[in-house]
Amino acid sequence: QVQLVESGGGLVQAGDSLRLSCAASGRTFNSVVMAWFRQAPGKVREFVAAVSWSGDTTSYTDSVKGRFTISRDYAKNTVVLQMKSLKPEDTAVYYCAARSPPSSEYKYWGQGTQVTVSS
Repeated sequence: QVQLVESGGGLVQAGDSLRLSCAASGRTFNSVVMAWFRQAPGKVREFVAAVSWSGDTTSYTDSVKGRFTISRDYAKNTVVLQMKSLKPEDTAVYYCAARSPPSSEYKYWGQGTQVTVSS
């Protein structure tokens, strides 16, 4: 079991930076793939970024490449999403999620944190 709690959301202006953190608890943290998803009003939830259990492989959706960076801190059992050059279209509720390979299903989810980018 993995429990996830996000923090760091807020209201920022276009072009600003923001750092989201996801605190994970549970003895399987080091073996799970961690990811961030987001859901904007009226839209389906979409994948944003993921980092492998080893931390050496990352993936991003095209719209955030070069602006967002995902990383994990094993000492603190956290996953960080560093966001820069934010755009109004980045406005959404951001969710932290985890899955246990080889399963492709993200079984564990946080409660979400709101990110609002004003123009």
